[in-house]
Amino acid sequence: MADSEHSSSDETFVYSREETSKESKLAFSEDEETLIIRMFNLVGERWSLIAGRIPGRTAEEIEKYWNTRYSTSE
Repeated sequence: MADSEHSSSDETFVYSREETSKESKLAFSEDEETLIIRMFNLVGERWSLIAGRIPGRTAEEIEKYWNTRYSTSE
């Protein structure tokens, strides 16, 4: 029984660590946010083009960030 309890806590730890990692990836600096807004105003939803201007960011991260921050789904 001890093994199953230990395994369960390990899974919770892994899940928590993954969630923290995802949250930190979506934490954009003020400079990144300003650049995303400026680029969006210039090129629209061309996420890969915007990502090319921000080292270490993917088009998917930027699109997800934009949609969670600025998307209006009315």
